[in-house]
Amino acid sequence: MLQKVFILLAISLIYPIHSQIVEKVEPYYIRTIQFQGNTEQSQLPIIKLGQQLSLSFDDINGNEEDYYYRISHYNFDWSESDLSKGEFLDGFDDVRIEDYQNSLNSLQLYSHYTLEIPNRETRGLKKSGNYLISFYNYDGELVFTRKFMIVEEQVGVGVEIKRSRDLQFIDQKQNVQFTIITNNQPLINPLQSVKTLVMQNSNLKSAITDLKPQYTMGSELIYRYDKESSFWGGNEFLNFDNKEARAANVGIRRIELNDLFDHYLYTNLARADRPYTYYPDINGNFVVRSFNNRNLDIESEYIRMHFALQYYEDIGDKEIHIYGNFNNWTIDESTYMKYDEASDTFRNTRLFKQGFYNYRYVLVDRDGSIDEGAIGGNFWETENDYTVLVYYRGPGERYDRIIGMGKSNSSIINNN
Repeated sequence: MLQKVFILLAISLIYPIHSQIVEKVEPYYIRTIQFQGNTEQSQLPIIKLGQQLSLSFDDINGNEEDYYYRISHYNFDWSESDLSKGEFLDGFDDVRIEDYQNSLNSLQLYSHYTLEIPNRETRGLKKSGNYLISFYNYDGELVFTRKFMIVEEQVGVGVEIKRSRDLQFIDQKQNVQFTIITNNQPLINPLQSVKTLVMQNSNLKSAITDLKPQYTMGSELIYRYDKESSFWGGNEFLNFDNKEARAANVGIRRIELNDLFDHYLYTNLARADRPYTYYPDINGNFVVRSFNNRNLDIESEYIRMHFALQYYEDIGDKEIHIYGNFNNWTIDESTYMKYDEASDTFRNTRLFKQGFYNYRYVLVDRDGSIDEGAIGGNFWETENDYTVLVYYRGPGERYDRIIGMGKSNSSIINNN
């Protein structure tokens, strides 16, 4: 137990390497945080200036608690910007969330809260850049936070995915190369004023930050790194679909009805030493959905999902966790796979709202580092989404703007 506490503490210390602000992990009673921009999937929102933002969550205490939100603006390195609230926010925050409903006909009681921006009080966000939205209870205690980004499209970003040129990892890594097309937007002293962030599958915690342009060609900044912009390919995510509470669906072996529904997944095997096999996934994200329910927000059940993994390699003092965007890529007590000697498997039981979920098993070291491919493997063929954000602070400006975004997918990976 002390070993597990040590690892979780190390994780909390290692995440701030990339940021001065660390997201506050939600407590147990806050479930199914869906943060969305212009997609139906719940993932890190990166929206254009003026677009709508939506966040919802459930409180399984079901006491109709009052929750308030505040919004803050940050620089590229997640240090707080010099902008006053009135400069980046039209209207005001520190407002109670008024849109909530109680669950209906579900075994687990819960209250469902929904926040959309713009709204009557927070009429809009006026600047691009990094943002943090924080949620507080009635007593002013911080409950949880989430990061998001707003983009103003001033430059073009062309992104290509290539196989690694490092022969040691040519079958395991994917390399992101990109070009910033400035057009009529002059970028003064780009080596200092332009910063970049490269993400795989919208996971901000594994992002590559602050690559410098290698050279300039006309109005283009060229980034053609071989190693510095490489990601482990990983493997396609595992998944389950519990939209039907009373019948087995994708990945579910058997069902029990106790105080809640219990769904037991088929036992997973390690895939690192198996050939790569393609099957569609949603790259670590999730979608809430429920069979024969009209209002998914309040009629969906909460189901205890039982995970089982057979893994025979010696992990020493490391830990195995389930990993995905279902909890914002967080390693905590609820994701820990405990070894069960009787069945010779690693097991976990966790509460999930009905829906379709992606997940994978990862190995977590004592220093908090996460090895995503140790159990599932790393393959250059794996289908992954990649996003590149371009930050810029011009002469005399007091904050880092996000002036461009580019996306690509490794399904069109280039071997050259």
